[in-house]
Amino acid sequence: MNDYLDQFIQALRSEKYYSPHTCSNYRRDLKRFQAYLGERAIDAWERVAFTDVSGFAAQRHRQGRKSRTIARELSSIRSFFQFLIRNDVIAKNPALEVSAPKSDKPLPKTCDAESLDRLLRVSDASDDLVLRDVAIFELIYSSGLRLAELVGIDLDDIDLAEQRLVVTGKGNKTRYLPIGSKAVAALQRWLKLRPRYCRDEQHKALFLSKQGKRISARNVQSRLKHLIQRQALGQPLSPHVLRHSFATHLLESSSDLRAVQELLGHANIATTQVYTHLDFQHLAKVYDAAHPRARRKD
Repeated sequence: MNDYLDQFIQALRSEKYYSPHTCSNYRRDLKRFQAYLGERAIDAWERVAFTDVSGFAAQRHRQGRKSRTIARELSSIRSFFQFLIRNDVIAKNPALEVSAPKSDKPLPKTCDAESLDRLLRVSDASDDLVLRDVAIFELIYSSGLRLAELVGIDLDDIDLAEQRLVVTGKGNKTRYLPIGSKAVAALQRWLKLRPRYCRDEQHKALFLSKQGKRISARNVQSRLKHLIQRQALGQPLSPHVLRHSFATHLLESSSDLRAVQELLGHANIATTQVYTHLDFQHLAKVYDAAHPRARRKD
């Protein structure tokens, strides 16, 4: 890999007459990308794919690098792959469709998996509403749900046997999501309690309030604060932080950034990506391998 990189830098000097400083910047950017590839056991430029380049951009964004810096690094990578194409090393540039973030707006805060485990580990099963709350927040973190999606779920939208959920997100787009076994267990406990609060058999809402109505977004936010205090977690959280933690934990463990975006419902985590349709089985495979609370049943 180093031979091609050296040839590229030499071409910048001899053909484009770039300054030593500019060539040094190109080499630094490409060496950083090469180190990222090495961590993933990619030892040939021919093996680099779109997801490797986009994963590198996402990692740099999570590390707090400015969009301008990431854009420069991606420009170096694109130029290098164009050089490889001209020299018949590769046939397609895997960096062409990868773009840097549009702005340097900081990403929402996340919560580590250990703290989430502490939040959701409730030993006292005597409080129905706490068990309902655990099911709510397990499901948000398990499937990366938006708050509006969570409160809109009906009984018919969830299939615990298949560990699958259908939600309607922004733009009225429907997507199917896998559910981890921790969330399945919590939902099973809640469904046994739900009849106590269902005052109308025609009511289809999965999560009900104490008054027997569909739980509201504001109620969910309030109950999360209550659970944080109950579990003495010591850090503020919101439903969006749970959703973002879902995305971040998957991104940290999986190189398939486009699959994570699909799970999120066309969300933009670190870079603007081309929306790619992936079938449910592929999404479930990525989910099983990467999510800390997945462990779907065999």
